[in-house]
Amino acid sequence: MAKTSKPSASSKKHLARLEIERRQTRLIRNIAIGVIASVILVLIYGYLDLNYLQLRQPVAKIGDTVVTTREFQMRVRLTRQQLINRYVQIYQFAQVFGIDPSTDQNFSSQISQIQAQMNSPETLGQNVLDQVINEALIRQECARRGITVSPEEISAKIRGFFNYYPNGSPTPTITPTDVVEPTFSPEQLALVTLTPTPTQAPTRTPAPTPTLVANATATPVPSATPTYTPVPTATPYTAEGYQSEYDKSLENYKNLGMTEKDFSNLFENQIYRQKLYDLVTADVPHEEDMVWARHILVADEATAKKVYLRLLNGGDFSIIAAEVSTDPGTKDKGGDLGWFGKGQMIPEFEKPAFDLKVGQISEPIQSTYGWHIIQVLGHEMRPLTASQYQTAKDQAFNDFLAKLKSETQVETFDIWKNRVPAEPTLPPTQ
Repeated sequence: MAKTSKPSASSKKHLARLEIERRQTRLIRNIAIGVIASVILVLIYGYLDLNYLQLRQPVAKIGDTVVTTREFQMRVRLTRQQLINRYVQIYQFAQVFGIDPSTDQNFSSQISQIQAQMNSPETLGQNVLDQVINEALIRQECARRGITVSPEEISAKIRGFFNYYPNGSPTPTITPTDVVEPTFSPEQLALVTLTPTPTQAPTRTPAPTPTLVANATATPVPSATPTYTPVPTATPYTAEGYQSEYDKSLENYKNLGMTEKDFSNLFENQIYRQKLYDLVTADVPHEEDMVWARHILVADEATAKKVYLRLLNGGDFSIIAAEVSTDPGTKDKGGDLGWFGKGQMIPEFEKPAFDLKVGQISEPIQSTYGWHIIQVLGHEMRPLTASQYQTAKDQAFNDFLAKLKSETQVETFDIWKNRVPAEPTLPPTQ
């Protein structure tokens, strides 16, 4: 009977070595696969985070309304594109008239302002964020008041934006310029014998110099119509032309991250704003309590007292103002400030001006700008011009929005500061 041969010791060692090598190869392969898989997962997560997860993260919350990163970035890009459009238009306009924008003070100032906005992402981002917060507040208030916007209204607004009116172009309405005739009493006429007569249609911020304005950096009054609407490049007058221009414009705005719904929402926001604006400002009065005054401004109390005594002794206000007043904007006009309403002067000046009787001269009054002697020349309810009335309505709506914001839980999240798009960019100039 044959005997089974046993593997030699060398064969066992060889097999053991092969098994170790196989295990090592398998381990290395598994590690490599794991590393590759990990890299792929990281890349996938990075892509999803950048293009999906981050875009869904909120940058602001207004009550129950959330403003996402995607919405915020889309609006920033739209704002940047508007600035670029203005920038290009300035250069084109200058070229038409053969002007070098870099040397012309007016053009260069406008260009510098645009460049400053484009180069200040946080400031630009804050402005956009404030804008979308106001839009959310307006929509919420409209919902509470039962104000709605129909699809037909949005469509009509968009068609009008492209100057397409299938039922005929609207007839422009011409608003006549209001002229407020002076209503001087004999007493007033006697007071201003040597004082320059105010204009017949004084503006709402008539002659006071910046030293008397309460706050030159106050929150700007929003216009009745938002300024963020994109600008069409043509004026189609047929249905085919309108649709073609609409489609081309939509393609351009898609490059800014906008969908057709986003584009439509811009016009819907305008309609909501206008409806609420009309409702809130319906009771704004067409007249205002106003004072016509003149003043003499000096640096110290001692000088003010001397001026006051001269006036009490019959000195001519106009002549003394020209002689000693340190207000360069009014001294050569006899100190005349024209007509002004409440809120236009600093408080320490406004109160005595409104408290004085016509013809009365105040004792020296101190403000942050020096010492004033005030004389009131007129005090009455005066009708507002068209521009003054519009300003009053804008201010009323601005105040309403500020109150609405203070009564609403508004949260902003600082992540927006790192997510302000830097594109599109200004084109190179030749």
